[in-house]
Amino acid sequence: MVALILGILFVLFAVYSVIPVSWGLQWWQDVLLMLKGGIPILAALVGLIAVFIGIADIKDKIEAKKEEDEEESEETENGE
Repeated sequence: MVALILGILFVLFAVYSVIPVSWGLQWWQDVLLMLKGGIPILAALVGLIAVFIGIADIKDKIEAKKEEDEEESEETENGE
C-alpha cells in the first residue's frame, strides 16, 4: 500500500514538474536536455551488452560443436 501511494506521489510530482504553466516547475527543457545527453550513453551500454552476448553465443556454439564432434568420434569408436 505504501508503494502504491509513493508511486502515485512520484507520478504526480513528475507531471507537476514538467507541465508548462506558470505555477509549475517548468523543468521540461531540463528533462529534454538530460534525455538528449543520456541517449548516447544508454546506446553505448546497450551496444556493449549486445557485444558481450554475441561473444558468449559464439563461444557456446563452438563448445557445442566440439561436444558434437566428440560424441561422433565416440560413436564411431564404439561401433568399430
